[in-house]
Amino acid sequence: MDALDYGSPKPDLGRSPATGYSDPSSSDADTAVGYAHKEHRHKQRSPDPDNDGHTLNPVDTYQTYEEHGAPIDNSGQNEAARRDYEHHKHLWWYRVRYTCRDAFAEFCGTMIMIVFGDGSVAQVTLSANPNLPQASQNKGDYQSISWGWGIGVMLGVYVCGCSGGHLNPAITMVNCLYRGFPWWKWPIYACAQVFGCFCGAAIIYGNYKSAIDAYEGYGVRTVPGYSDTATAGVFNTYPQPFLTKTGQVFSEIISSAVLVFVIFALKDERNLGAGNLMPLMLFFLIFGIGATLGWETGYAINLARDFGPRLFTYMVGYGPEVWRAGDYYFWVPMICPFIGAAFGGFLYDLLIYTGKSPINTEWLGIKSMVHPSKHGIKKAIKEGDVERAV
Repeated sequence: MDALDYGSPKPDLGRSPATGYSDPSSSDADTAVGYAHKEHRHKQRSPDPDNDGHTLNPVDTYQTYEEHGAPIDNSGQNEAARRDYEHHKHLWWYRVRYTCRDAFAEFCGTMIMIVFGDGSVAQVTLSANPNLPQASQNKGDYQSISWGWGIGVMLGVYVCGCSGGHLNPAITMVNCLYRGFPWWKWPIYACAQVFGCFCGAAIIYGNYKSAIDAYEGYGVRTVPGYSDTATAGVFNTYPQPFLTKTGQVFSEIISSAVLVFVIFALKDERNLGAGNLMPLMLFFLIFGIGATLGWETGYAINLARDFGPRLFTYMVGYGPEVWRAGDYYFWVPMICPFIGAAFGGFLYDLLIYTGKSPINTEWLGIKSMVHPSKHGIKKAIKEGDVERAV
């Protein structure tokens, strides 16, 4: 998910051609729709009072943009947060939060995603219990699950927009590959995402434990392929029994490729772009993938979304079958989303994207990949490229 590029220079439409200096009274800045919108002009945040109640000097304030506000997807160098930190760094928790904010945000965002996503699966699956009263049965269908996951991703992005709204280790990886996101952040994001999904699964399990007991039997916990009343599929994905290993791999790769290809398009300001509607567009994207490509494997398309809840089910008594089911399917949603995401990002940058990308360098970036400079490696790991980081 690409960053909103607030660092790019904007054309000075109010500049006087005679003097070369800006003319605030010029109406061209308001009417030149083809170049910039007037709502994109900077507005200055009101000065905050310091600890003694005195108003701070205006030079200590920072700027926002009226249309978008805080960026949905930033580069990890949020200037507003940095300036707030300078005013509150005497508070110990503020220092901790400032240092760990990205990880906290990804943890919370993925937890919310799983609560809505797994929660929709739980309601559809467990309400199909024929032993329940008629009025309590059949609370949803497959489309309800697509709605649940779409809403979960949308709200998850809103929760962790300050960190970039990745929610997925594969999304973080393609941002490192193609959009200059610092590589050193990838393991931190990935761990936070997996743990967030783990905790989200724990919340759903606690909420629906009684319904699981009623559906399977008290204390009985089974996995698809080993029981007709299995409930492990509430938490993580299992393939349809007719799928070959090749089919499993292909389904996850193509779904992940579509995911990243469309995300790159939505965040490409040189294309139509989604702007501040990005979370809503992600809802439609996830809903669409679930409605068209999701049936065969459950469209994990996300290591954290599958591995975190799978690990949780193993720990609460579903047994080693969570790893054995589907001819040891567990590794497919761990590996294939990275392959599909990298391929989808490559295709978009190769065929459409005209901004800064390794694909738009000499020999499609192969030369710098085969013979990288030490300076380039250090910069990619430590700094990335804040102008295009996702």
